[in-house]
Amino acid sequence: MRRWIWCPLLLLLLLLLLLLLGCEVQAQEENRVVFLPGTFQNVSLSQNETVQAVVSRIPAEVAFITLQFHTQHRNATLSYTRMPGLGLSLTAVDSGILSALQPGQASLSLFLSSPDGDNVSGTGVILPFSSIDPVPGACNMESNLDIDPNVYIHYNLYETTISFGPANLGYERGEAPPACDKSTDTNTRWRLQYDIYQYFLPENDLSERSLFSGIQAVADIRGMMENGKRVMTLSSSEKTMAMFNSIPGQGVIYSVIVRDPVLNTSASYVPVHTYACSFASTLDGCQTLGKVSTKVFFTIAGLAGLFVCFFGHRFFKCEMFCMGFSFAAFFFFVLMKRTTDLDYDICLAVSAVIGVVGGVLLVMSWWRFGSVMACIVVVGLMLGFLVASTVLFTPLGDLDVFRRSDVVFWVTFCCIMLMVPLIFVRWPREGNIVTCGVVGAYAVVLAVNAYIYTSLSFITLNILKRFLNNNYSAVFTDVPFQTIDYAMITVWVVLGVCGIVLQLYRERSRPFFPPSPYLMWLQERERRETNVLDPSHHFPSLPSRLLARAKQLTKKTEVAGEHTPLLL
Repeated sequence: MRRWIWCPLLLLLLLLLLLLLGCEVQAQEENRVVFLPGTFQNVSLSQNETVQAVVSRIPAEVAFITLQFHTQHRNATLSYTRMPGLGLSLTAVDSGILSALQPGQASLSLFLSSPDGDNVSGTGVILPFSSIDPVPGACNMESNLDIDPNVYIHYNLYETTISFGPANLGYERGEAPPACDKSTDTNTRWRLQYDIYQYFLPENDLSERSLFSGIQAVADIRGMMENGKRVMTLSSSEKTMAMFNSIPGQGVIYSVIVRDPVLNTSASYVPVHTYACSFASTLDGCQTLGKVSTKVFFTIAGLAGLFVCFFGHRFFKCEMFCMGFSFAAFFFFVLMKRTTDLDYDICLAVSAVIGVVGGVLLVMSWWRFGSVMACIVVVGLMLGFLVASTVLFTPLGDLDVFRRSDVVFWVTFCCIMLMVPLIFVRWPREGNIVTCGVVGAYAVVLAVNAYIYTSLSFITLNILKRFLNNNYSAVFTDVPFQTIDYAMITVWVVLGVCGIVLQLYRERSRPFFPPSPYLMWLQERERRETNVLDPSHHFPSLPSRLLARAKQLTKKTEVAGEHTPLLL
């Protein structure tokens, strides 16, 4: 009897177990993810599936909620409805949608999907805002979304541009939003201010883990203010756009925080990131950023710079060739990029050829005329160019007076550059040795940059970009300074100081500059012609010797014998 009693109970338990398993399988198929406000959640999106993002237990004081979702380089779609539609969804790498809550609403459902049929992994977060906080993107006029809290980013070789929609004042649940452009009083959205922040990811790190850690560090207002750097502040009357320097291969996160100075409240837009390069490109993408031609060119330049740093003044002709090469190659590279549409590799090759010609011409001008000061002027301009570039590479270069006027920038640059050759007139040998040390050591830094990214390359690259791009003056040229940059500064300083000290010590008892070979040849020829006691005075000249040799080759050989009568 006991067996007959226990069998129905076991069957009942088995049915309950099957029902529970069935419920779990159903829940997995629905792809339901629960978000807690302010807590990051990693989400994986598979092909042809939609993940429901659920927010529950929303406090009554919360009036708006923003859902952010970030991936490294694959698009993801955020939508208010399960089926994405125009004006109800957004597809991007860094995407976000803002929902205004209704009275009594304590939960919310939004949807995530992969638009390209690929498996996408990313991290998302829900950020709540109160009714007195500004509403990011509530007064945008260009987006399909009614409220668009996103920051849009575009980049090219020269600059990275971010743009966003204007914000509006906050309002209570169920109330109508304030008018955006009814008036410009202090009680309207025109009192709002926008702080633009910049956060650099670790150098030479293109990993997804590094990006997600950076996003989690600066996704909200407090994190960005503590970890990021405020670059500029825009008023509501200014255009909601900012331009920055493109740094290919360097991860950067940009964010905008809108502030209400009257209520002392703020809200954050959705942060956006860029590496200024493409992960999808197999040629010249983020993973294969350095061109072979660039590596070859700067490796040779680095070796030549190392030689000039320690032996430039001693081997004066080699130094003149290197300086003439650098001057001519840079000038013609800028000229070709400004006037032609040639490929980068072709421009680099032609610039190298022109640089060789320039180096040979500078050496020949010194060999023929022997004017040390003319050569020192070229050397001084090289050091002046590097000094001026370094000065404007500092935060001084981001002052509004330089960003708003190309004339002021280039006049300042030229004045700094021309001051150095004037100093060389008084101390030519010391100036030449200092140039060898500083410029030669910097060439070594550029050679290292061809393999390992360092921000020091932008000392001269920023000037090159400003030469090539007419709109580069409005760009913020701020770059990250991390461990590798401080190490390369140390290398630059140590190499430069060692090269300068070594050459000053070695050349202390030698002539200031080697004499011109052509002038020495003229003096030697004159000495031979006037000094009859010199055995070389009676030695035939080279043309005479060559002519005599030619006559011997063409003259018929005479038979050996006696042709004169014997004398008795």
